[in-house]
Amino acid sequence: MTAFIRHVVEEWGAAGVAFLMLLENVFPPLPSELILPLAGYAASRGDVALPTVLAGSIVGSVAGATVWFVLAAQVGKAGLLRLARTNGRWLSLTPGDVEAVDNWFDRHGGKAVLLGRMVPTVRTLISVPAALAGMGWRRFLLFTTIGSAAWSLLLVVAGYWLGSAYAEIGTVLSPISTVIVAGLILVYLYRVATFKP
Repeated sequence: MTAFIRHVVEEWGAAGVAFLMLLENVFPPLPSELILPLAGYAASRGDVALPTVLAGSIVGSVAGATVWFVLAAQVGKAGLLRLARTNGRWLSLTPGDVEAVDNWFDRHGGKAVLLGRMVPTVRTLISVPAALAGMGWRRFLLFTTIGSAAWSLLLVVAGYWLGSAYAEIGTVLSPISTVIVAGLILVYLYRVATFKP
């Protein structure tokens, strides 16, 4: 996976980073914790400019978050409850889960989006309760952009500062990232197998 990420960043530059971050937000097993430090490392080598890497990562993150926001707004809470009732096993989601998340979001609102964008796994799905709770588009975009920018800055700068040391870390991270993705798939399969509505 690391080789794929490196290839896209080196060949496409900031557009590649934006594309990868869009994918990361739509398809969570592709982790930003690998994409962004690698992009920062590529910037430290001069393959791409640091400001454009940051801009690409923010644009891709916000675009991916927006996909989930729009989908959730189209489906609505009633639609999601219906999906949880009919396909809960495959979604690994019960109607009670939907209600619990909705209640939690009502209490935390914008703060949940802002901080949620900086928490692995949560960052991808925080758009759904935001849309279901009826958060306004501008407010969602503001909090999503700020949270995405903070997350991107942290990880890209870490990769940039590590510089050549990142290449050594990358050889260790590559098999670890494969194990993480495989682990996520196994967790999902376990949840499907043991699901109780």
